[in-house]
Amino acid sequence: MTITDIANQLMESQSKVILIYAFNTVGKTRLSVAFKDATKNANKGRHAGVYYNAFSEDLFVWDNDEENNGENIQLLVMESSLNQFHSSLTEDAVRKKLEPYNPTFDFEFELHEDTERGIRSISFFLKEQDTGDAANIKISRAEERIFVWCFFLALFEVEGWANQQSAHFFIDDPVSSLDDHNMFVTASSVLDLAETYHSDRKIIITTHHIGFFSTIVNWLTKGEEADKYKKITKVWILSRDQDGRLSLDSPRNAVFLYHLHLLRELSLARREERLKSFHLVLLRQILENVASFLGVGQFSYVLEQIGIEDKDETARIINILSHKNVFTYESDEMLPDTRSLFDQVLDGLRNKYKFVLHDGGIA
Repeated sequence: MTITDIANQLMESQSKVILIYAFNTVGKTRLSVAFKDATKNANKGRHAGVYYNAFSEDLFVWDNDEENNGENIQLLVMESSLNQFHSSLTEDAVRKKLEPYNPTFDFEFELHEDTERGIRSISFFLKEQDTGDAANIKISRAEERIFVWCFFLALFEVEGWANQQSAHFFIDDPVSSLDDHNMFVTASSVLDLAETYHSDRKIIITTHHIGFFSTIVNWLTKGEEADKYKKITKVWILSRDQDGRLSLDSPRNAVFLYHLHLLRELSLARREERLKSFHLVLLRQILENVASFLGVGQFSYVLEQIGIEDKDETARIINILSHKNVFTYESDEMLPDTRSLFDQVLDGLRNKYKFVLHDGGIA
């Protein structure tokens, strides 16, 4: 299949929420462009939906003001068709989207003299500084990615853009350069987007990040409101063979077994002492996959097989801890009791099933 064939397949799909995992370089960004072209062709050359992808990020470019030692460093906003909607976008709307990330910076918009041309640049400064006396700062690459994502989340709500181009959202990899916790917060914001819009438009999410992918899959198909989403959600793996042909496959049918990637991620996170609360979501996903492979309905059976004495109570705890509403930036760290349960289950899986990871090691 070609990238156009894949785009047409997505366009023809009746699923309202589509999640696609693909390694980097397979063609996720090109897929978003091909999907845009296909939907425009079917809509008499007009945009049918809205997009967040690498081109969205490219609209923001740093002016480091090297001539003045960075005194007026700022993030320039390249002019595009979106500038016409900037006048309806407020700083407070973006701040609201940023809140879950607990940013240490604040910012100000600078508009073009002709306000119809929208935002010219954005200046950043530390929160504890007064706006009038604040020295401009350059935020980190990860902070910039978070800011641009939140900028677009706020822009999605501006009248005249997303509500007019309302056939779909196409979200391509909003978690590049983010650490584990901010990945989880971004996954939460994507789920909020699905909750708000799934009834009246298609939502397509592509990513190379296995944790991001599996967290959203888990929430939509196993979470508290899974009954609402199961029948309208499609999960695919996008892959390319040695001859360059593309294919969309079910995770169950694909050669790529993503539970092994989850095991590798959890093993590495523990080894590197970077376990966070959200890793319980990934652990649950592995238990669900093993249970499905064994042909049983509940992962409590797997807990029993790996030596967990009170399997039902442990399953109940994992269910509670893997629900979206448990996590905020204030409960980021894994508590000691939770860590003990995590270690017990992960070690039980390792000792019982001896999974071989993609790097040749044993999980």
